[in-house]
Amino acid sequence: MTDTPVSEMSFEQAMAELERVVGQLERGDVALEASITLYERGAELKKRCEDKLKEAEEKVAAIKLDGDGNPTGLTPVEGL
Repeated sequence: MTDTPVSEMSFEQAMAELERVVGQLERGDVALEASITLYERGAELKKRCEDKLKEAEEKVAAIKLDGDGNPTGLTPVEGL
């Protein structure tokens, strides 16, 4: 686990750490209390990844193309 708060992680950072957490849990070589902590961290990381993907989808949805396929009418997505 890194010391970086989940709320400050990029999608890629959160996904990489989530993969490490899942790997540790799947191996089953972690004590019960540590497993609970890992599971909670994994849930936070999963939520962060979902939130970052939603932000990206909203940004893409805000892009409009003209007849030639060029971006036009870019509208900032509120809160991003």
